[in-house]
Amino acid sequence: MEKRPRFPMILPAFWLVLALSLTGEPSSDYPVQPVEFTRVSVTDSFWSRRMDTNRRVTIPFALQKCEETGRIDNFKKAGGLMAGGFVGRRYNDSDVFKVMEGVAYSLSSHPDDRLARYLDRLIGFIRAAQEPDGYLYTARTIDPGKPPPGTGDQRWSNLGSSHELYNVGHMYEAAVAHYQATGKRNFLDIALKNADLIAATFGPDGQAGFPGHQEIEIGLVKLYRVTGRRQYLELARFFLDQRGILNHKKMFPPDSDFSIYNQDWYLQAHRPVVLQQEAVGHAVRATYMYSAMADIAALTGSQTHRRAIRTLWNNITGMKMYLNGGIGSRHEGEAFGDNYELPNQTAYNETCASIGHLFFNHRLFLLSGQSKYYDILERILYNGLISGISLDGKRFFYPNPLESDGKYPFNQGTCSRKPWFDCACCPVNLVRLIASFPRYIYARTSTSVYINLFVQSEATLPSGAGYIRIRQQTRYPWEGEDLITVSSPPGTTFTLRIRKPGWADNRPVPGDLYRYLNTQNPLPPVQLELNGKSITPPEEDGYLSITREWMAGDQVRLVLPMEIRRVLAHPRVEADRRRVALERGPLVYCFEEADNGPGILERRIPDPLTFRAVHRPDLLGGITLLQGKTDGRPLVAVPYYAWGHRETGKMAVWMTRIPSD
Repeated sequence: MEKRPRFPMILPAFWLVLALSLTGEPSSDYPVQPVEFTRVSVTDSFWSRRMDTNRRVTIPFALQKCEETGRIDNFKKAGGLMAGGFVGRRYNDSDVFKVMEGVAYSLSSHPDDRLARYLDRLIGFIRAAQEPDGYLYTARTIDPGKPPPGTGDQRWSNLGSSHELYNVGHMYEAAVAHYQATGKRNFLDIALKNADLIAATFGPDGQAGFPGHQEIEIGLVKLYRVTGRRQYLELARFFLDQRGILNHKKMFPPDSDFSIYNQDWYLQAHRPVVLQQEAVGHAVRATYMYSAMADIAALTGSQTHRRAIRTLWNNITGMKMYLNGGIGSRHEGEAFGDNYELPNQTAYNETCASIGHLFFNHRLFLLSGQSKYYDILERILYNGLISGISLDGKRFFYPNPLESDGKYPFNQGTCSRKPWFDCACCPVNLVRLIASFPRYIYARTSTSVYINLFVQSEATLPSGAGYIRIRQQTRYPWEGEDLITVSSPPGTTFTLRIRKPGWADNRPVPGDLYRYLNTQNPLPPVQLELNGKSITPPEEDGYLSITREWMAGDQVRLVLPMEIRRVLAHPRVEADRRRVALERGPLVYCFEEADNGPGILERRIPDPLTFRAVHRPDLLGGITLLQGKTDGRPLVAVPYYAWGHRETGKMAVWMTRIPSD
């Protein structure tokens, strides 16, 4: 048994923060619950196509890449099933786990015996790689005497950069997904054995320390929900609440060459998490941490965690978020910049950060039932997230800038999507997100059903008297009409809450970071009909709320104003001064060289210029273009998510504006 390094005793301030975090009555879970994706069938042409491509193309492609790059072989080597040294980066185990999570979600909705057998074979490799006491980290197990750089000489000796805890956090998520999809415990038991080892190692009575890359906290909470074992929830809170208290510099070997990790802001360790007020450091790590803080707030009733995440959300959405919902403006450190630091060409906007940002906003909605969080979630989904994957499902953007000159190699050496990366977190993160997409459409409480996303789909919700079925028929995001059919047992009364998007109410975002031009001109109102009769229901927390005893076949018709809108940024965003962007519905648009010629970055948009929406089913998988004409030349915009599918060239979201005055 190798000797375990001891860390400094936890500082006395830890107990103060722990006491603060425990204030409030214990809570069972989020007051609003998602309708799980296994109860939702998506049938539209926009999302069902992406889910089908993910299942048929991206999942097999990602598994193939994990095989070709030695990621899967590392488990075989650690388990003595094949010879050889560790290949790749110390966090490559996590890529395999993320794909496995996506496979589990896929199996839940599309049973596939061949894929299920493949997954069981992978689980066998992982079981073989696990050490007798539960430790699982192929980078060390393969050759403990000569571990790769960054892993630390001994277990837990370099938590700041080793990813020992990050890797297994993703394993916990995958194991829970597999257990819920199949009912099998073979993967879950591996995860629990590892979690028990870590719970016995760390804590107020054990070692101090916290992971440099947050993730295990989310995984531990999922294990807690499945097992009810309180120690997993307490360990998640322990890791969170040591940040900013423990002297993290002592978590690194003296000769560590990972200098960037020695910066408090990068690790979100500059102050206790419940006292943080500004989003700083690595954007993916930050949003994973904020998501875990939301879990702690929901499951323990901690008001200090709840207040902190609200403050951090206000900072992100008010000062640090791009128009496409992306976050993390700096390539250096994949990090947030200063307030209002939002450059376009050099924007980082990592795809994983968009996914973490989505997780965070989803949890804040579940905690509050307020639609403003879904306004951000929808913006991420339709813009800064799916831009990260090509329409064919096999090429990826790691960063997602809002401008390209066709020369600056923003995507790890190129200006176009790549089929894979040495650090492949973004492709595999997309695999699991897209596979579980339906869980974000609906939510419920004991008295309400929420329609959060306008997606042609059907949801089946159990109730005391039978099943409530909600069906949406829509061509969103291209058209704004949605026909909602409710079928429920006789005598069933509940409140149907339909989100009124901020963009349909003259608010592109909840704060003042972005605003629509000429908002004094009234938009066509949102229209709502119940069984053919116009209604004006009360608006609560951004939802149009209809409370009634529902009858089988009741229909609600929603019509959203799909106007083309001009967007201006806050004057403190230097990169967007005297510039304008275009939106229609939930979609941000951009201008590509492929449609407008090589001088597109020099083109200007006069305020009086009129654009019209033209649907092109034959272009880029079927899109609605925005077409105008200025200086005697056409000016064409395409949805931002679809850019980069033709020849490599220039692109811009923000264009120079010529004001009317």
